[in-house]
Amino acid sequence: MHAFLARVWRGLVAHLDGPLLLVTFALMIVGLATVYSATYDANNRLWLQAGNMAIGLCAMWAVAQLPPQKLMRFGVPLYVVGVILLILVYFFGIKVNGARRWLSLGFTRVQPSELLKIAVPLMLAWYFHKNEAALRVQHYVVASLLLLVPFALIARQPDLGTAILVGAAGFYVIFFAGLSWAVIGGLLAAAGAAAPFVWTMLHDYQRKRILTLIDPTTDPLGSGYHIIQSTIAIGSGGSFGKGWLAGTQTHLEFIPERHTDFILAVFSEERGLLGNGILLVLYLLLIGRGLMIAARASTLFARVLAGSVTLSLFTYVFVNMGMVSGILPVVGVPLPFMSYGGTALVTLSVGIGILMSINTHRMLVRT
Repeated sequence: MHAFLARVWRGLVAHLDGPLLLVTFALMIVGLATVYSATYDANNRLWLQAGNMAIGLCAMWAVAQLPPQKLMRFGVPLYVVGVILLILVYFFGIKVNGARRWLSLGFTRVQPSELLKIAVPLMLAWYFHKNEAALRVQHYVVASLLLLVPFALIARQPDLGTAILVGAAGFYVIFFAGLSWAVIGGLLAAAGAAAPFVWTMLHDYQRKRILTLIDPTTDPLGSGYHIIQSTIAIGSGGSFGKGWLAGTQTHLEFIPERHTDFILAVFSEERGLLGNGILLVLYLLLIGRGLMIAARASTLFARVLAGSVTLSLFTYVFVNMGMVSGILPVVGVPLPFMSYGGTALVTLSVGIGILMSINTHRMLVRT
């Protein structure tokens, strides 16, 4: 019996990467404690978030069991289904607070744009792997069009935060597939030239967020309120923080969206500069491990997918910390494994599962 249980256990953990699992679980525990502090007057959210984490860990384990060759098969169908769902959102989606992002299934609502965070890099990685033997300029053009379709549909909802994350995930695949620095420089120059035109296409609230970033005090009770209160909370934490459950900005409800997008402000007030330093180290360990897995991948598909997943995680962290600390506009991007919410947590967990799959299956025969 003991030998049988040992074999079962080895089978369960065979495709889990220890360092990735340890750091991810540590971030989840820190996040759970911070969510409890941010929502102490609504403790049901603590249990809901614990359930989200359990689902995320199960999704991570399930994806880790699939070798990259099988993951590749999901690229095209997931992408096609995702784009179709985005089109359905455009025509039949539920409108909440001026944004049409959700589809109603009767018993629940779904946000199809979250699916594209995984589907786009899978699709593009499959496309470049298929054409690896003879990559030409036209392949990068086609890949860019494949990325542009979901990006435009998501931005149109409007959901700038998710559009940025999907666009970044797709761009990282194209970059790791061999996009030259000359082309990247040209794209940056074109983006700079197109900035005035893009500015006219932004919604009023998006333009206001950018202007508020320059000087939040121009609208301290409106669009500048989020940045002002979050920076006050971060600064009031000092070197060592006020202690768990002792944050005044948090518990006097000055911090908006304190359990979701602005959870870093809650953590900073309670844990201070030292806690933020430790949090940054955890994220750097996670990103460093992901880049190591990408560098050791045995196929083009695995390499570009692992690189995209890892740098997408970096984008989550950079954008969230940037907007909470007032150096980037507020775009509604959660802090990975810390912010309350199930959809983003499961999506990120699937990404970690993909990294585990690539790492533990890298010795398989290349196909």
